[in-house]
Amino acid sequence: MLQLCPNGGRTAAHVPDTPPRLAAAVRASGLGDVHLHPRDAHGAETMEPAHVAEAVAAVRAAAPGVAVGVTTAAWIEPDPARRAALVRSWTVLPDHASVNWHEDGADLVAEALLERGVGVEAGLFSGTDAAARFLAWPRADRVLRVLAEVTDTDPATAPGTAESLLTDLAPVARPILLHGEEGGAWPVLRLAARLGLSTRIGLEDTLLLPDGAPAPDNTALVNAARALLS
Repeated sequence: MLQLCPNGGRTAAHVPDTPPRLAAAVRASGLGDVHLHPRDAHGAETMEPAHVAEAVAAVRAAAPGVAVGVTTAAWIEPDPARRAALVRSWTVLPDHASVNWHEDGADLVAEALLERGVGVEAGLFSGTDAAARFLAWPRADRVLRVLAEVTDTDPATAPGTAESLLTDLAPVARPILLHGEEGGAWPVLRLAARLGLSTRIGLEDTLLLPDGAPAPDNTALVNAARALLS
């Protein structure tokens, strides 16, 4: 599975930051799964129910059948109890949401998502204790998938970091999506292809094509990823 991550926290002009722009990016990509970061009227990332609803509904209207995911990152709302409360206040539910397991209160947020019937993507960052914390959680077998997130941005070392992270995740009994970021994005995507793992691509993870040229949009990144995966 190739997932689209169209925006993240980036503010570049060509990064989609409104529901219509996100919807257009998802439709143009032709992919069946998306992880997006809703924004408020000022362009800031948000978990507020109205903005989550607008983003999710816009994508579903433009690309029926696409599984829509959102973020619950602590940099948006540092208080885990508040993050869990926001999840419980959502009026339009995404299909899944990512939870970063190195962040305090990840289990509280994940429990709130499970209560609402929203799939959990467990984000396990390299260079953190996330894997151990996740594996110690009694409901680890309930998540939709594990996101093996390689934060090493050196293209020379990122694949090795990815392999070490995957070793830590050997006990995990759920599907794994492996991805990198910045300079590590394409080397880790190639590794995921070799290992037969799901992966993702989009302007959240990199602004560059495999040859180092600037990516004009998400579709260009998706087309390059498809070529590598095939």
